[in-house]
Amino acid sequence: MTYKTAYKILHEIYDKHRRNYSENGDSKQMCCMWSTYDPPDVIEDTEPFNDIEAAFNITIDDDDALDFYDMDLKDAAKRIIELQKEK
Repeated sequence: MTYKTAYKILHEIYDKHRRNYSENGDSKQMCCMWSTYDPPDVIEDTEPFNDIEAAFNITIDDDDALDFYDMDLKDAAKRIIELQKEK
């Protein structure tokens, strides 16, 4: 998978979940897929990550989830490609 394709798919998932939280602007930060006013205590196995795992056929563990949460979409797309190659 190319970076451009991974970014496009990830951006679609991002848009889907970001829209659920009107307080979140379109900063292209992964954390905007969850409420920034009341962030979840656990982010692994939440709907945004479940969608990402299904779309890219990868598994996101606790450590990866925390890393992804702090990334922007560009870095996250690159990390997804790395996870696919590691598989």
